Amino acid sequence: MRTGALVGFVFGLAFFLPLLPWIGEFVGAVPWVALSVVMAAYLALFGAMATVTMRARASRRAGETAAGGVSAAAPLWFALCWVAVEWLRSSFPFGGFPWGAAAFSQNQGFFLPVARWLGVPGLSFTVALVGAGIAALVIALVQRPATAVALGSAAACAVVPAALAGIAMGTAPAPEGGDTIRVAAIQGNVPRLGLDFNQQRRAVLDNHFRETLRLAEDVDSGKRARPDLILWPENASDISPLDNADAARVIRSAVSATGIPIVFGTLLYGPDGRPTNTVLVWETQNSLAAPEPADRYDKHIIQPFGEYLPWRGFFSKFSSYADRAGDFRAGTGPAVVDVNTPAGAVVLGVSTCWEVAFDRSPRQAVGDGAQLLFVPTNNATFGHTDMTYQQLAMSQVRAVETGRAVAVAATSGVSALIDPAGRVLTNSEIFSPAILEAELPLRTGTTPAVTLGPWPQLFAVLCAVGGFLYALRRHTRFDTFTFSRRGTAADEGTP
Repeated sequence: MRTGALVGFVFGLAFFLPLLPWIGEFVGAVPWVALSVVMAAYLALFGAMATVTMRARASRRAGETAAGGVSAAAPLWFALCWVAVEWLRSSFPFGGFPWGAAAFSQNQGFFLPVARWLGVPGLSFTVALVGAGIAALVIALVQRPATAVALGSAAACAVVPAALAGIAMGTAPAPEGGDTIRVAAIQGNVPRLGLDFNQQRRAVLDNHFRETLRLAEDVDSGKRARPDLILWPENASDISPLDNADAARVIRSAVSATGIPIVFGTLLYGPDGRPTNTVLVWETQNSLAAPEPADRYDKHIIQPFGEYLPWRGFFSKFSSYADRAGDFRAGTGPAVVDVNTPAGAVVLGVSTCWEVAFDRSPRQAVGDGAQLLFVPTNNATFGHTDMTYQQLAMSQVRAVETGRAVAVAATSGVSALIDPAGRVLTNSEIFSPAILEAELPLRTGTTPAVTLGPWPQLFAVLCAVGGFLYALRRHTRFDTFTFSRRGTAADEGTP
């Protein structure tokens, strides 16, 4: 078990250190390395669990075990333990960190259709099972003696999921039919990179206003088709239009110029002075006399160490940047907004930036009636790193999982419009203004993954924990020791 934990930890470092350098892009290496080490500790736990549960059963009768003392069901236990540890690190502490789930590697992979059946956890399980099955098959072929059961079980774990994934490509039920809507995503870009990108908040708003006017001009000249809905990203207007008449005037001018409702990200402050990361719906009837938005969504899952700082007194001792973390308040209520477009009323599901990594966010949006998913995001604080591409991969997987088209609008890139099969229809370059347009379908049904919800994952977690505890009990001897008192000859040598 110690060896398994060590191997898991080393693998964790080798995986997360190259995956997460964007964490320290503008705040130094300490947060990046610290988070990578913590994530590697979860994989040390995985290594320990998998090592114990994959061990051979006590009896070798009827060819129950493979060579080397590994159970014939080892690939299955490997995959169950993988899903259990992914669940743990996606939940604890501070709400968890789902980044780097095995499922998100499949945004263009062969196994992607599995997400429509069993969601992100089921897709991670499939990837882990096939990988472990191939490894077990190689081990069984190389080691001697290799039993028929060992070869058969390894081959089954390697081949059967792949075959089922192939079947899933053509049979995975998805919501069909319905209308389409022409969506325009605006990427206005930011005046500067880094943590101070929004020091010129008016410049960010003006950039998105300018691109929207360009869209209106292109429509009037016949260069572009008129959209039904315009989407601006997270932080497109960090000046609240509900508190600042000038910001409201700019947004109202954009709506008037296009005649199309705009959904955009902003910051609003509550009575307690704490901000919310908010998405507002601004329609053509929002006038000076009635400046209230048509609808709003306040981000539910706020980001630790960014939008708020847990244990502020403790973590402030490790970095001078810690005090720059916000004090945001999490939103509640439905994860959708209603938008009245020229094509009719649309229910738009919202997963703001960080939220798209969490299974419960798009699942709730679909449960609340979302016909289309919207991922407003701001990645300017991560510079020219792979963070935005990693997040785009998550959005592609979410499209397949929910059977919904996904519109990603980013301040500085990468923005994209994605169909329900996870294909990117159009996307922008990073750190450049862009206007994206595409016809996206509206869906009202649910996929099996949304219908089943978290239950397949919980079942896998219970199986993994139960198997681990049973194997630990079976393969561990608990000896009782009696310690002697020193000082008498009679006591010496007492067991």
